[in-house]
Amino acid sequence: MELLQLQYFLKVARMEHMTEAARSLHVTQSSLSKTIQRLEEDLGVPLFDRAGRNLRLNEFGNKFLRRAERALFELEQGKQEIRDLSSQGQGTLELAVTTASSLPNILREFRKKRPEVQYHVQMLSTQEMITLLHRGEVDFCLSSPPVQEDDIECQIVFIDPILVAVPKGHRLADRSSVSLAELRDEWFVGVKRGYGTRDLVDAVCKSAGFVPKYVYEGDEPARLIALVKAEIGIAFIPGTAADSHDAIKFLQVKEHDLVREIALLWHRNRYISRAAREFREVVVEYFGSLSRDVRGK
Repeated sequence: MELLQLQYFLKVARMEHMTEAARSLHVTQSSLSKTIQRLEEDLGVPLFDRAGRNLRLNEFGNKFLRRAERALFELEQGKQEIRDLSSQGQGTLELAVTTASSLPNILREFRKKRPEVQYHVQMLSTQEMITLLHRGEVDFCLSSPPVQEDDIECQIVFIDPILVAVPKGHRLADRSSVSLAELRDEWFVGVKRGYGTRDLVDAVCKSAGFVPKYVYEGDEPARLIALVKAEIGIAFIPGTAADSHDAIKFLQVKEHDLVREIALLWHRNRYISRAAREFREVVVEYFGSLSRDVRGK
């Protein structure tokens, strides 16, 4: 059994389509098919149920996938550890976030400490982020809500109040706070279901006796402020994203404890490089300072 066979198997297992997997791997479909066939011959069983170019893992394939992922995960951690210990390269960080409002400030602070470190950030839904965490493909995730699972470490770093953003011409714009019951007939702009803040807000509103009516649902939280300013709808905005705007008023929510927990997540068995440890320190220090500022107001 060859390492290349395992790598190809993982790609096909995740994409469940031979042509797309071959394109992603930059190999011919015939070469990929032969590699998977040799792996199945080595194991003595088929790993997929086939329907044309579409494939679906069978019982054997599902069992083998978990072992193959674990084996390749450990090899990758070994490579990262050796690279870190030998001080090869400048260091890299793989990051995923479901909440990005504080990320620019955090990255700015981290760049001051480690300007040579490269990083790659993905904005994901909660489930997409969990998938990458389980695979050990990211160093850290900044998430709301937190995730509690056996192979995931979870550190709550901030309790973030969720505010209501309304345009200055709105009927509530002269208020400093509002009850959820007063919002039942409003039109909202928000992110799609699957993002932590959206799911939390919908659940709390349901407990208050109504379902928010969305005129816009997207996957770019930063766009919501512009939509509120344009009077398309009002929005639930985390406090960390509620910067001062002349055309927008942010209202506290009365009666309901509408807050989100922001957590730093990492795979329990993933090797934490020096750059990653320093990034974690920056995150904790940043939100610690933010908490002190909030308490001081």
